[in-house]
Amino acid sequence: MAKLGTLYLVPNTLGDDARTEQLPWVLPNETIACTAKLKYWIVEDAKTARAFLKAVDSVSPLACTIQEMQMSEWRGAARNAKYGDSVKPADLLKPLLAGNDMGLMSEAGVPGVADPGAELVLAAHKLGAQVKPLVGPSSILLGLMASGLNGQRFAFQGYIPHDNHERSAKLKQLEIESRKLQQTQIWIETPYRNTAMLMACIHSLAPQTLLCLGMDLSLKSEMITTLSIADWRKRYPNEAACASLQNRPTIFLLLA
Repeated sequence: MAKLGTLYLVPNTLGDDARTEQLPWVLPNETIACTAKLKYWIVEDAKTARAFLKAVDSVSPLACTIQEMQMSEWRGAARNAKYGDSVKPADLLKPLLAGNDMGLMSEAGVPGVADPGAELVLAAHKLGAQVKPLVGPSSILLGLMASGLNGQRFAFQGYIPHDNHERSAKLKQLEIESRKLQQTQIWIETPYRNTAMLMACIHSLAPQTLLCLGMDLSLKSEMITTLSIADWRKRYPNEAACASLQNRPTIFLLLA
């Protein structure tokens, strides 16, 4: 039986501004060198992938074979209609069977963590292929590191509901769990809903609860702030005061 290729899990930058300038700050030289050699790719968006490969000085970014996932881990109705039910994770991994190394690239951050890709990684394991994670930025870990909140016990919640009533109920539930377990609760939000999320936190959570916002992590515009809800209320008394927070990639962390 021919030797299988290796699936490399390739981290991306957390933003696309001045990507070439960012790389030395967020990716080790070995990660960049390994990435530049790979010719077979599975990505979320081919345009973003080619821009990244150009930044890492790929030998032949235009000659690379790039397959798009554009699906949320192949889960039922979330599957992208472009591919239909016939496409399985293993179908995208066929180059591994021919002995070729492949790269799985996230749109931002690391693959498989708060990001599509876990099904592909599991499929690679089932094939018997080696899976090699490369070092790079994770907004979850960067935010937790810089928050000052409990880094010994934490839980990532993904996205929480955006319906006003459901969001408020979920925030209160997370606060109760955080207080009971002394556990940092972490979640993300679509950037254009940052203001609505912060206002929901301000109106739903107890004054003494700590909330951290990590924005534009690893970028020049990075902002990481941890305050009590009481202090957040003073700083941002209404939605208009939050204008500068809108449309910026943000991770939210809470400790009651």
